[in-house]
Formats: sequence, structure tokens, C-alpha cells
Amino acid sequence: MGNRGRFVSKQRGDHSLLFRGSSRGRTGVLLIHGLGGTPLELKAVARGLAARGSTVSCCQLAGHCGTEDDLLKTGWADWFASAERALAELEHECDTIVVGGLSIGAVLALRLAALNPERVNGTILLAPTLWYDGWAVPWYRFMLKLAFKAKWLKRMRFAERPPYGIKDEAIRAVVAGAMLSGKAAEAGLTCTPLGALREADELVHDVLRRLGGIKTPALIVHPREDDISDLSNAIHLQRRLGGLAECVVLDDSYHIVTVDRQRDILIDRTANFIEYLERRLAGESDTGARVVPMKGA
Repeated sequence: MGNRGRFVSKQRGDHSLLFRGSSRGRTGVLLIHGLGGTPLELKAVARGLAARGSTVSCCQLAGHCGTEDDLLKTGWADWFASAERALAELEHECDTIVVGGLSIGAVLALRLAALNPERVNGTILLAPTLWYDGWAVPWYRFMLKLAFKAKWLKRMRFAERPPYGIKDEAIRAVVAGAMLSGKAAEAGLTCTPLGALREADELVHDVLRRLGGIKTPALIVHPREDDISDLSNAIHLQRRLGGLAECVVLDDSYHIVTVDRQRDILIDRTANFIEYLERRLAGESDTGARVVPMKGA
């Protein structure tokens, strides 16, 4: 038990993180960061879940943690391949697998669940982003669709701007300081190129048509005041997903829920969801039909 929640190693020599859980179970959680983000934005949640017993992997997506040029050299298929490799690695030591992600990372998690229903036992969707329609997104966002068609505009850049997805002012100052000082591996890019946004849009279109076929239980955690993706993103998923979908609405956070004020609530609800999945799978194994409700249900 002394190994609980301990950081073990970086994977493949990159910025990925792995936290080993306790020995009580073999449940693995794969967490995927957002577009232009880094695994570090998931570290607090990973440590919290590892302390509750799960082994947690935070993978680095292809083209991330470097420069804008690095990101532009990759597409959504490359990002998805990174997540697939991390899933396969986690399966080497875990029997029950839950995949989740932040923002676009949540969309990648859904695609993993859609294509691997026998391998993925649950999804954790944190501020899922189908559309960039939060209150801080510029009014001219509707023009993005037109710009996507002009491939020569792919190097057009959209600068990150306050509040940077974080409501807590102290945490925001730390993250913004790292971002603006060029520490992309810690805080992500200061600008997102249009080419990367176009790739994200194509990924979303691919996943939207699969939603009804995703029967895997899902936990959706979304802030009511999301500055990047409106709460309607979560509502759309809850209505369209083909399986059980619980939605938790946070009332004191912005988009980066994994580092903001209510991350402890997020960790608790996620850990409870994982425990529910473990009981559900144990029940199905014992009886083939029994379903055990989630705490508080």
C-alpha cells in the first residue's frame, strides 16, 4: 500500500505520466489531454485516482509538448494512434480499463470506446468539446468553418487569452506564467494554429456519427461557466450516447476542470464512478445480469 498514488515513470521517453495504484485491484485509467495541452494538466486528477486504487496513465499525444510546427505536422489520426498505443500498454497490467480525457481528449476517449467496446469498460468525459462555443470564445468563431476550407490558412493562429480556462486566479497566474514563458511541455502552447483546429473538427465529425453506438457507461463532468465549450456540449452527449451517461455540473470552475477550484469534487465523483464500474463488472461476472447502482443513485 506504500506504493499508492506514486509516480512511477515516464513512458517512451516523452512527457507521459504513469501513477501506480494500490494492489487491491487491476483497474487502469487512461487520461488524454486536450488540444495543445500536456499530460501535466491531468496530473492532479491522476494522483487522486491512484490514491483511490487505480493505475493511471496520462499519455502525450503526437505533436504536443513542443512547437506549433510540431503540432501542425500531425493530424487527428496521429493523436488517436497515440491514445491507442497508451491503451495497449495499460492493458498489459490492468484488466478493467476506463478511458477519459479533457476537452478534445474526451472526444478521443469516445472514439476509443466506439472502436473497442470489449476493451473499454467506461469513459470519463471532462469538459468535452464538440464545439468551441464558450463565453470567452471570440464572436467570429462562426467563421472557423469557412476558414477550414482554405488549407493555405492552416498557419493562422488563435492566441490563448484570459482566463485561460481557469477560474481560480492563483492557479491561473501560475499556468499563464509557464505558458507565456514558452514552457510548452508544462502549460501547452500560447497559440493554436488553425490547421490543428481543423483536424479537431474532423475528429469531432467522426465521433458524432458514432455516439448512438457507444454503449459504454460514461461520466460527464462539465462546468456551468465553461469559457471554451458551453454546457450544451455535455447535454448533447448525454442525450445521444447509447449507454448510461451520468452528468455532473460544476458551479465554480472554468474549462480546465482538472486544475481548477473543484478538482477535488471531480476526483471524488470519478473515483465513485470507477468503483461503480468495478461492482457492475463483478456483478455481471457473477450473475450475467445483475446491475449495482452508483453511490447516491
